[in-house]
Amino acid sequence: MTWTAPEAERTGGSLVAGEREMLIGYLGWFRGTLLMKCAGLTGEQLAERTVEPSNLSLLGLVRHMAKVERTWFRQRFAGQAIEPMYDPGDGKDADFEQLDPATAAEDYARLVEESRLADEVVAGASFDDTFTHDGEVYNLRLVHIHLISEYARHIGHADLVRERLDGVTGA
Repeated sequence: MTWTAPEAERTGGSLVAGEREMLIGYLGWFRGTLLMKCAGLTGEQLAERTVEPSNLSLLGLVRHMAKVERTWFRQRFAGQAIEPMYDPGDGKDADFEQLDPATAAEDYARLVEESRLADEVVAGASFDDTFTHDGEVYNLRLVHIHLISEYARHIGHADLVRERLDGVTGA
């Protein structure tokens, strides 16, 4: 049986909430939006690169955002000693280039799980909590802003890829 990406729900972000609720809410909204872009597609469709000569595909975007979630929240912010998601020796674009439609369900589940684990890591943290990466001090607030902007950028890419795949636009 061929796996198909499930329907996804998008949580709403408040227009009047305090900073924490607003940033967490909008990160959730963008996470859901990327999953919505994948809904109803098979692993083969998710792996298809439709915007030549770019290496972008929906599956690559899913894999990339799982890596970004893990890197910023668990490795950098929480300082967890976990392996990188993809072998650094394979180059910085391994998440986009080493696609296997047969593992699309696992890649999709990994993004969902990394998002859950990221939420767990920050649940009791203050947005003013800091960490140092490459000699620079960051706070959790910046990580949320960075992730929101990273998702927003890539959802624009996902819009183009999905439209070229099957004509679906919006959402």
